[in-house]
Amino acid sequence: MNTVSHVPAGDESAPVTNVNEFRLLGHQVVDLLADYLEHVDQARLFPQITPAELRKLFDEPLPQDGTDPERILLELQTKLLPYCTHVNHPGYMGLITPSPTPIGIVADFIASAINQNPFSYLVGPSATEMERRTLQWLARLVGFGPSAGGNLTSGGTMANLIGIKLGRDFASRNSAQHDGTDGSLRAYVSEERQVSIDKAIDVVGIGRANLRIIPTDDEFRIRMDALETAVAEDRKKGFRPAILIAGAGTTNTGSVDPLVELSAFARREGLWVHVDAAYGGGVLLSKRREGLLKGLELADSVTIDPHKWFYAPVDAGAVIVRNEKSLTDSFGIVPPYLTSDPDQYQFYVHGLEQSRRFRSLKVWMAFKRYGAAEIGRWIDRNIEQAERLYELSSRDADIEPVHKPSMSAICLRFHSGDADLHQKVVAEIQRQGKFWISTTVLKGRPAIRINPVNFRTTLRHMDELFGTLKEVYRKLRT
Repeated sequence: MNTVSHVPAGDESAPVTNVNEFRLLGHQVVDLLADYLEHVDQARLFPQITPAELRKLFDEPLPQDGTDPERILLELQTKLLPYCTHVNHPGYMGLITPSPTPIGIVADFIASAINQNPFSYLVGPSATEMERRTLQWLARLVGFGPSAGGNLTSGGTMANLIGIKLGRDFASRNSAQHDGTDGSLRAYVSEERQVSIDKAIDVVGIGRANLRIIPTDDEFRIRMDALETAVAEDRKKGFRPAILIAGAGTTNTGSVDPLVELSAFARREGLWVHVDAAYGGGVLLSKRREGLLKGLELADSVTIDPHKWFYAPVDAGAVIVRNEKSLTDSFGIVPPYLTSDPDQYQFYVHGLEQSRRFRSLKVWMAFKRYGAAEIGRWIDRNIEQAERLYELSSRDADIEPVHKPSMSAICLRFHSGDADLHQKVVAEIQRQGKFWISTTVLKGRPAIRINPVNFRTTLRHMDELFGTLKEVYRKLRT
């Protein structure tokens, strides 16, 4: 491959076209990141710096002149890296942001360099076909057949939005996308839903007041009796039950709604079934929880986030649909400036986004490099880690488990102590810098939420975390 070995004097484009500079900088960045990943377990997980101090650190006017790349890298080492939340750290067990695989990091580097935009075949032929193949892999994991389709998205929020829009269009026989909604549609979801559901219901015009929140049982699964009652009441009032949103791996507890029963009920009632498996979809690769998501294949649309429990770097979400035609019916607008050969697959005709990142590369490369079986073993280790905390807390005098973990999420609660104490304990653990966990509320009571989705985490870390929880709790309780 030819490279630029000499930069002509006075060439204004030289800093951009100098391939030797890119090569040198690229090597420096790889070395920097390799050192970072090698020693990340020794770093303070969460920075000790105030928002005001960070604002001051980056307080500067828009640069009018360029700077040597070495100086910029040095600035990143002093301003950015020390003040990150180090999700690569084995003690990070927070908001379902995993430690990304090394091959995924490399993939994003490559994707940025070639800058393919697979919304259109003409801006990325090979990227388009790679994306289609990656989506077919995910569809087969779900249990869908050859007529399935999908989109890779920025994450679960966009995937849930697409799934709910498909449900709205199904219920209105595609009239809502032209005429809007008339306020008669109703959607149903568990109280343990992710907040993106509420946002999607708002955006598609159904309205949050028309989202029926269904209570859960003692295992935080949607109650069938309550759902049936809600649908019957709405029909009597003249509303149109339209969409059922089920959870397959809730954010708080990893609970799975009764998917088979829900789908059977939805079929009888004529509802679109969307399943939010953004986090829980990783279990499809698990041997330890094989069959946990039985019934997922009965859904009309499913959200899965490879950037959660498939360990891909953000952003890489996905919505998978049973019948690709539903995507085409909902989004199939073809403007004259984008017409092309009908044999060329156009994602913009089958989805919402146009300009978007080449997201499939990191997912495709991870499956090729590690294989589904190895990724499944990482997932099973995370499940085992949650089970360790359950075992320790089940026989402890200070801490009790709120639920038995079905996935890697587990919530614990102190036998005595209000929400304020739970938050103080978590804040102190974050301050110490070895672990990052969070708090939540379940059925009105406070809990500590721990969720390892990290291939660097071990059982030793879980034992250390549990000991730290007890130590900090006893210290702050007095």
